[in-house]
Parts: sequence; C-alpha cells; structure tokens
Amino acid sequence: MANILVADDDDLLAELVRFKLEAAGHQVTNLANGGAALEAARGGGFDLVVLDAMMPILSGAEVLRSLSAEQPELPILMLTSRKTQADIVAALNAGARDYLTKPFIPDELVARVTAILKSARAVEQ
Repeated sequence: MANILVADDDDLLAELVRFKLEAAGHQVTNLANGGAALEAARGGGFDLVVLDAMMPILSGAEVLRSLSAEQPELPILMLTSRKTQADIVAALNAGARDYLTKPFIPDELVARVTAILKSARAVEQ
C-alpha cells in the first residue's frame, strides 16, 4: 500500500482516480489546487503524487518544479489534458516520472502507478 496525493481541480475525475487507486489498495488524499498540493507534499508522508498541469493557485508545472528540486526522490505522475510534445518533454525534463494524458483509461493509470512505485522501491533498496 502506498500513500498517494492526487492534485486535480476536477472533482469528478479526482474521485474516479481515488476510487481506482483505493481499490488497488492505496491510501489517497485529493486536493484541488496547486498551492495546497505543494504544501501537503512538503509535509511528507506521500509515496507518489498524481498531478494535473492546470490548477488554481499554483500550476502543476510550478508544483512539479518545486517538488523535483526539494524532493527529487518523490515520484510524480502528470495526469493532464495538455498533450503537446513540448508539454510532455518539459514535464519529463522537469522531473516527472511519467505523463498520462486525459482522457485516460483508469486501469492504465493504476498500472503506471504500480510500475512507478515498484521502481521507486527498488531504488530505495
């Protein structure tokens, strides 16, 4: 089981993500703006962050840059409707471990989360 932070201002989508990740055995915290997400992640205790690019207060890109600089070991999966090659490359270069565009297949999200967590745990050992 992992403790996962989901930062997305789309309440319905965030609840779907929570449902799928909790069904896979994870504990999930949903937050609807980048400022709250950054503050929560800085508080520690999360094994992974699922981050939307376009949120109020702070954008996902700002949160990604801050967390990648402060906690480079914290895996971040971008889950966003931004689909350009430039957006994807920028996020991966800024420290995202993976990038999934909306609309997405919920089971694919769970599989990607599982793979990221498995990889992160292997590095820790």
